[in-house]
Amino acid sequence: MLTKKVNDTIIARLDKGEEILGCLRAVCAEYAVRAASISGIGAVKGTTIGMYDMETGRYSDLKLPNFMELTNLSGNVSALNGETYLHVHITLADENGHAFGGHLKEALIGATAEIFVTVFDTNIDRARDEATGLNTFHW
Repeated sequence: MLTKKVNDTIIARLDKGEEILGCLRAVCAEYAVRAASISGIGAVKGTTIGMYDMETGRYSDLKLPNFMELTNLSGNVSALNGETYLHVHITLADENGHAFGGHLKEALIGATAEIFVTVFDTNIDRARDEATGLNTFHW
């Protein structure tokens, strides 16, 4: 991974074999990010996405082992119980242009990824929402 900070934005290039969420956690630690928005594009090979089921309160997993275009990575950085909390969604396209998307659980870079982390000068905390079972923004 290669990073640099320009004004309020961290620019990251991820390389083949690196895992997106692990790299984002490392960026947050290195630059002391407490709140931010995330966006990116690239290519992956080996991805797990999830969809939240409101009835069970659990995520179902979809494993996508093939090489795919990362057409959109979006999300945010906040804190839960004082720890960095990443909430990231991903949209991928296969060789036929079919799209898959959901909550990012894991993705290995297949070629490269270009990610922007725009840092906010604030804290954003989360707390468990009993009605949904999700960790939602709280202040």
